[in-house]
Amino acid sequence: MPLPQEIIRSKRDGHALSAGEIGEIVKGITDGALSEAQIAAFAMAVWFNGMEKDEIVALTLAMRDSGDVLSWPGETRAISDKHSTGGVGDNVSLMLAPIVAACGLAVPMISGRGLGHSGGTLDKLDSIPGYNTQPSEALFRKVVANAGCAIIGQTSELAPADRKLYAIRDVTATVDSVPLITASILSKKLAAGLQSLVLDVKVGNGAFMTSREDAETLAHSLVEVANGAGVNTTALLTDMNEPLADAAGNALEVAHCLAYLKGEKAGTRMDQVVMGLAGEMLVLSGAAENVETALNRAREALESGKALEHFARMVAHLGGPADFVEKSEHYLPKAPVCLPVAAPGTGILEHCNTRDIGLAVVALGGGRMHSDDVIDYRVGVSDILPLGSKVEKGEPIAMVHAADEAAAKAACETLLKSYRIGNGTYSPGNVIISKISS
Repeated sequence: MPLPQEIIRSKRDGHALSAGEIGEIVKGITDGALSEAQIAAFAMAVWFNGMEKDEIVALTLAMRDSGDVLSWPGETRAISDKHSTGGVGDNVSLMLAPIVAACGLAVPMISGRGLGHSGGTLDKLDSIPGYNTQPSEALFRKVVANAGCAIIGQTSELAPADRKLYAIRDVTATVDSVPLITASILSKKLAAGLQSLVLDVKVGNGAFMTSREDAETLAHSLVEVANGAGVNTTALLTDMNEPLADAAGNALEVAHCLAYLKGEKAGTRMDQVVMGLAGEMLVLSGAAENVETALNRAREALESGKALEHFARMVAHLGGPADFVEKSEHYLPKAPVCLPVAAPGTGILEHCNTRDIGLAVVALGGGRMHSDDVIDYRVGVSDILPLGSKVEKGEPIAMVHAADEAAAKAACETLLKSYRIGNGTYSPGNVIISKISS
C-alpha cells in the first residue's frame, strides 16, 4: 500500500482512490499515524477534486467501521433519527427528538459540535449544567430505553475517525465538501444502528450550500448512500436565508427549545420545519400510515406536554437537573451585557446575511475559531425579528448577549450591516422547499 502522502498526492492530482487506499487514510486518522497536516491536506484535496460515488461509499463505511457499530436487540420500537446539515438558529433536534419519541420511536441521536458559522447541537446541550454529551454506551442505551431519545456526541467507540476529521474540517475551510459531509453524517448514523433516517438539508445564505443546485446534489448523495447501506432515508430541503429560530447561541437556543415545547412558538418557520421532519420520521419508520396522521400525532405529542416530559427525562437521565424544565432560568447561564440592535430606519426587514449573524455569535465566543477554543455558552443573539417584520427607527431588531460592552457593540454593528430595511412588501418563500427520496 502506498505511503499516506502518496495517497494524498493521488487525490490532489484528481485520481479516484481505491477502497483500500481510503481505508488506509481512515486507519491513519483513527490510530494517529496521520498528522493533522496530512489530514488537512487530504480534506483539502477532496474539497478541490471531489469523490466518485464508490469513493464516498468506501469513505463512509471505513469511517463507520473505525469504531463500534451498535445494534438494538430486543427493542420493539422503530430506531430512527434526523440530521441537519447546519445553519444559524437551527436547534430543531432539541425539539424533534422528544416529539417523535413521545409518538413511539426510539431516537439514538449522535450529534456534532459547531462547524464554521453554524451552531452545534452538543454545544447547546453543554449549556445545561451536568448534561453528559459523552456517556458510556450502557448509559446511552439506558436513556434511549427510558426517555425514548438521547442526544449525545460521538463516544470514543463510535466513528472515531469522523470525530478527528470533523474537528479539522471546522478550521481548514473544508466544511462544504459533499463527499466529506456525506461520509461524516452517515458514518455516525450508520454506527448508531438506525433503521430509518430523515435529513434536513439547508440551502441559502446561512447554509453551507448556498445554491439550490448544490443542496440538491448533497441531498441526493446522502439519500443514495444511506439507502444503499440499508437505511430507509429521505431528505427535505429547507430554507436558511434567515435564522430559523428567533435566537442564535447555545443557552439562548435551549431556552427557545423549552418555549417551543411549551407551545409558545406555534406557526413559526421553526414550527413548520419541526413538524415537517416529524411527519417524515413517523411515516418513514412505519409508525404512521400517512403524513396527515403523522402530523396529527406529532402535534398532539407537543400540545399535550408529552414531548416536554420526554425532553425532561432525557436531560435528567443524562445528568442534568431533574427540575431543569421547571427552573431553566435558574440553571442556564446568562451573559452580563445585553444590548438592543436598534433599527437605523423605518421600513420592512426584507433581507439578512444569515452567515454573518452566525459569525457574530462565533466572535462573541459562542463558537470556535480554533478546534480547541472554549465556548462561552452565555452569549448570542435573541429576540430576532423574522424577515417581513415592520420596524420603526430605533426599535430592536434583535438583542445581543455578550461577555462585555465592547463585544456587544461590535456584534450590534455586524448585525446592523447584515440586515436590509426596505419600503416595499416582503414575500416569504416556503421554508420547506422540496423532498428528495432517491
